[in-house]
Amino acid sequence: MTDDDQKQRLAQLEEKLAAARKAQEPKPRVDEHYSMANLAWRMVIELVAGLGIGFGIGYGLDLLFGTLPVFMVLFVFLGLAAGVKTMLRSAQEIQEKKLADEADKNAQDRD
Repeated sequence: MTDDDQKQRLAQLEEKLAAARKAQEPKPRVDEHYSMANLAWRMVIELVAGLGIGFGIGYGLDLLFGTLPVFMVLFVFLGLAAGVKTMLRSAQEIQEKKLADEADKNAQDRD
C-alpha cells in the first residue's frame, strides 16, 4: 500500500465517522422557540409571588395588631424588592448559561 492509498482510505473513514456522528446527534426540540417565553413567565411569576407573599404577611400583621395598612404597605414594598432581586438572579443565571453555551460552541468550532 502506498501513502496515497492510506491517506485516501483515512479520509473516507473520517467521512464515514462524521456521517455517523451527525446521525447520532440529538434532534433539535420542537418547543425550543418557546424557551424565551417560558423564561419571561418564570420572571413574572417570581415578581408576583414576591408581591403576594409580602401582601399576605403585611395584611396578616395588620389584622393581628389591628393597625391601619401600615404593615401591608411596608411588606408589599419588601415583597416587590425580593421579587425584583429574584428576577435579577434568574436573569443572571440565564445569561451565564448562555455565555457558557457560546463558549462551548466556540471551543468546539476551534477544534
